[in-house]
Amino acid sequence: MAEKLLEVKNLRTEFKRDKTWVTAVNHVSFSIDKGEILGLVGESGCGKSVTSLSLMKLLSPINSRISDGEVLINGKDILKMDKKEIRKIRGHEISMIFQEPMNSLNPCMKIGKQIVEAILLHNDIKKEEAYERAAEVLRLVGIPEPDVTLKSYPHQLSGGMCQRVMIAMAMSCEPELLIADEPTTALDVTIQAQILELMEEIREKKNTGILMITHDLGVVAEMCSRVIVMYAGRIVEEAPVQELFASPKHPYTQGLIASVPKLGSGEESLPSIPGSVPDLAVMPQGCKFAPRCKYAMEICHEQEPELLTDESGVHKCRCHLMNQKEQEAQNV
Repeated sequence: MAEKLLEVKNLRTEFKRDKTWVTAVNHVSFSIDKGEILGLVGESGCGKSVTSLSLMKLLSPINSRISDGEVLINGKDILKMDKKEIRKIRGHEISMIFQEPMNSLNPCMKIGKQIVEAILLHNDIKKEEAYERAAEVLRLVGIPEPDVTLKSYPHQLSGGMCQRVMIAMAMSCEPELLIADEPTTALDVTIQAQILELMEEIREKKNTGILMITHDLGVVAEMCSRVIVMYAGRIVEEAPVQELFASPKHPYTQGLIASVPKLGSGEESLPSIPGSVPDLAVMPQGCKFAPRCKYAMEICHEQEPELLTDESGVHKCRCHLMNQKEQEAQNV
């Protein structure tokens, strides 16, 4: 059996809006094994990045809170750790590639100091060795002159270069779990392929678990072994990657896959999902996807479906229509 690296149980994250609390992540549960790449997909505003920031305990306590759940890394609950304990975990056991590199790097510090700071925090080595390791990891992510980059400030680099610096920083201490939030968004296709290849090499060599958050279903198909689809802060489908692409059960997943262009299809226009993700403060009653779903029934607008597992034991779906079909198939 695979060894569990991360277990997320009933995670619930809320944000304060005016004088009320709205739910951004609603009782989300999943796990990642050592050496596994798990994909997390969905439209903007579905709760993917909030989930990742909750796992790292990086949300501001002023206007946000994790009101329920557990986040276990190697059996230790991150949510119960104080600041000192969590600093030992971040970067060493769990690390993150942030979505916006220009906002995540300190504009007042040189690149070298920012990377070396993390290396020195988790390794008993001298500063000279830390700089050598920083240069090596920059070289690994495709930066041609790492010594020059180490002496540069973030504003002196392009967006793509900053993205590679963020990836290098996250990988510098060889974490057991890597959270990659849109890791290749600002990169051209050549560098994107190199970064994905590098992440795969790290997974193979170090048995690193990876949570891959992305809009790119092509990246998911190439990199991931399992996929979670989120909508309005909830998991609506979870399945092995080949199973999900071959037989998506939830109408939302079907819409996402249908909107991806297919080589040689000859279609003039791609189908799209009507409407948009609902506002956190005015969630519809029943199934949160029902207002946009062409298959919506009366019960969909009245009662929220449960996330149920099909007879295979590995494919989960939160949909009244799909659950109804499963029950009918079992009764035949």
